Amino acid sequence: MTVLDRLILLVTGLVALYLLWRFASRYRRTKKLYDIYYAMGFVVLLVSGLLLIFLGYGILASPYVLTVASLIPLGISLGLMNQYYPAQKKAYAWFALVGFLAIAITSITGMASLRKIAVPLFHGVAGLIIFIGPIKASLDKKAPAGFWWVGIGGALIGLGGIALAFLTAGSQFLFFSQSFVMSILAPLLLLMTLAFAWGFVKDIRAG
Repeated sequence: MTVLDRLILLVTGLVALYLLWRFASRYRRTKKLYDIYYAMGFVVLLVSGLLLIFLGYGILASPYVLTVASLIPLGISLGLMNQYYPAQKKAYAWFALVGFLAIAITSITGMASLRKIAVPLFHGVAGLIIFIGPIKASLDKKAPAGFWWVGIGGALIGLGGIALAFLTAGSQFLFFSQSFVMSILAPLLLLMTLAFAWGFVKDIRAG
């Protein structure tokens, strides 16, 4: 990992910290569960970024890191379902729980063949929700203008998450080789977090 990568990850962490402050401020006013879910995702993002800064990309090979990192799309997607699609939130919560347990069990116990299914499936569905959900909410006028930027962040987290999932499973996703993924990971995380920040702050200010 280069010094530039560490600086980019540091900026990413500061943006995540800013979002945590905004979610906490809104939660104190509204007491809505979705802010807890959003905060969970960005706490894990913040901690993951700090671990990468101090320990390098080698920690991505750890099954425990892979499992905990799954809480990023889990938290954000659960928040979106609770805030904008409450009719489906219970069914998705069960899916997310099963998916998280599947990732944890297959990663920690070394069940590589099942992990190759569980990780891309869970990350793929969560990424699609984070991508499509905000855009649909914006088009339906349920969310403020600019909230669709959360969907852009969802596209980035979905693409990066699936690529990393394939690498940790011992295979390659499209042209995402290990060297290519490592070279774009820090900028990708920063762009993703900035897109999330722009969209979520629009939503918070509108409320």
